[in-house]
Amino acid sequence: MTQEFKYLKEGLSADLIEFLIRDYNIDVREAFDILYESDTYSKICEPLTGLYYQGSRYVYTYLQKELQTGTMS
Repeated sequence: MTQEFKYLKEGLSADLIEFLIRDYNIDVREAFDILYESDTYSKICEPLTGLYYQGSRYVYTYLQKELQTGTMS
């Protein structure tokens, strides 16, 4: 895992947690749980998907879709 990958993944995760807290009115612990247990986060952690390199709002649409439907697609 490169430093760039780690840095981008952590920055993206922080943004997604902020969005979850704001949009779902939940605490930080619950936001972490939601993100880390999601398929979206699994894809972020897989460098070959390139999802870690996308904008946080774009990736958040995948997470929202997953939370609404149970799947990313």
